[in-house]
Amino acid sequence: MCGIAGWLSYSQNLEVQRETLQRMTDTMALRGPDAGGLWIDGPIGLGHRRLSIIDLEGGRQPMTARHGGLREVAAITYSGEVYNFRELRTELQRLGHRFETRSDTEVVLRAYVEWGEAFVERLNGMYAFAIWDLRSQELLLIRDRMGVKPLYYFPTADGVIFGSEPKALLANPLVPRKVRADGLREILEMVKTPGHAVFAGMREVMPGEILRINRQGLGRRHYWKLQARPHEHSLDETIRHTRDLLEDIVDRQIVADVPLCSLLSGGLDSSIITALASKKLLAAGKENIRSFSVDFVDHGSGFTGDAVRGTPDAPFVRDLVEKIRSSHQEIVLDSRELADPTLRAQIVHALDLPPAFWGDMWPSLYRLFQEVRKHSTVALSGESADEVFGGYRWFHDPEAIQADTFPWLTSVTGKYFDGKPLFDQGLLAQLDMHSFLRDSYSQAIAEAPILPGESKVDQRMRQMSYVNLTRFVQTLLDRKDRMSMAVGLEVRVPFCDHRLVEYAFNIPWEMKAFDGREKSILRAATRDLLPESISERVKSPYPSTQDPAYEQALRDALAAIQADRNAPVTPLLDSGRIQQTLAKPLGSVSPMYERMGMELAVGLNTWLSEYDVSLEL
Repeated sequence: MCGIAGWLSYSQNLEVQRETLQRMTDTMALRGPDAGGLWIDGPIGLGHRRLSIIDLEGGRQPMTARHGGLREVAAITYSGEVYNFRELRTELQRLGHRFETRSDTEVVLRAYVEWGEAFVERLNGMYAFAIWDLRSQELLLIRDRMGVKPLYYFPTADGVIFGSEPKALLANPLVPRKVRADGLREILEMVKTPGHAVFAGMREVMPGEILRINRQGLGRRHYWKLQARPHEHSLDETIRHTRDLLEDIVDRQIVADVPLCSLLSGGLDSSIITALASKKLLAAGKENIRSFSVDFVDHGSGFTGDAVRGTPDAPFVRDLVEKIRSSHQEIVLDSRELADPTLRAQIVHALDLPPAFWGDMWPSLYRLFQEVRKHSTVALSGESADEVFGGYRWFHDPEAIQADTFPWLTSVTGKYFDGKPLFDQGLLAQLDMHSFLRDSYSQAIAEAPILPGESKVDQRMRQMSYVNLTRFVQTLLDRKDRMSMAVGLEVRVPFCDHRLVEYAFNIPWEMKAFDGREKSILRAATRDLLPESISERVKSPYPSTQDPAYEQALRDALAAIQADRNAPVTPLLDSGRIQQTLAKPLGSVSPMYERMGMELAVGLNTWLSEYDVSLEL
């Protein structure tokens, strides 16, 4: 896992821009703390920062490939992991390719040399990379099917500037630190429009997309999209095939030349991944999986269930650890530290945006990953199972299902994603947030594939799955990627394997929820791996602190903004609403509702200050 950066400018020799290219590459140092490299050839410059995972000595980048003699034909800067690289390597060797390293990077590059652009359809993994073809003088920018790994770009008059994160592009003077109305809308609403980036003129390579840039301009095509297909398996066959897929996926994703662990919450998803990894490692004669969980000081004794989280995680974590005998460590966080301004600035720097939603989950995830990184370089996560198998409560709520908007923004859960209460009503009217939501949702529904002849129920639930898999999950994957890579930790997400996603997407809803529970197929396919307490546990999100000390620190930060006439976020806020919020008794606001307004206001102020952003509304 790494960070990449680059610049294509057909009108100049980029050797004269080496300093700028180096500066762009250096912004990726946290993603790749182990090594760095820069490769320039006429109009193209490729930068790379490496987090060594496979072939620690031989996988240095940017990497070039020779073919048909001694001539270099292609170069790559690559971020991610291809889990089927061993099979591809064997196939390429049969075709005459000779390898100089054991890395998956060289396999990806030589696969391109052998099969051209079509090679990407053979890859199984999470990745974002750039390939420069020295023969055609063309650049390819490619992102994995589910968008696990990020890749941004900024078209220019004579080429393109790109990188793993916006900060790499912003290090180039051609890219302005400017945000227009469409960018601010993306910040204020829990909606991520595929391909859009908040900064003006900047774009994100879409999941499953290939960009080809040459002297004629920029072209794009999707090599993968979710498709509607008939489901031909019976219920028993579906359960067995789901288990077979999970076994194969985890078997592929535990391959690493560095210490590996799992992130264990005690929920169904992370417990399945942890139990399967344990089973695979022990069967191979290796050490059992190491697992990590997170909790807060005094959280267990003071936990109070609410509409979102009915139970604390710790008892369920203990149940799984006792069953599989993993080497487990609980990371206990002090809630007061999570609102520290220095930590908030680190989060903003990692994200290049304000942490708009889920408030304390950003710093707690960052701190968790910091601690995990002291022991492991690669972690397995249960992220995305809810989107794939229909785990969220809005999949099972009639009002959310029938609503003409994103299901997570309906009355059942919408209040937990609304960060706008403290913002000026005139600004919100100017931005026309209602139309933005309506148009975004209409676009998503129009994209959703249709299977001729399927029932109205299946058609609607397919739409629900589609918007979750293409919109909601992207916010979670972004959070996971930025917080982990900011501390040099690679997090793998087995439930994002495209084979599993494709298969589950086409399971009819009455089968997917055959026993009336969320994630019915997943429970049935893995019941033997888990304690009954976990198999029967109701969905509980990533933990949020209930410590009043965190809310107090947040109030103090908001009060400081209110007192500072020069605070950059002040023109966007409603002073009267802020006063009303600060006047409420401590502990009277919901940890996941009214606190969102404070979270967004404080985070946005930090971002505007740190990044010197120019707002053009």
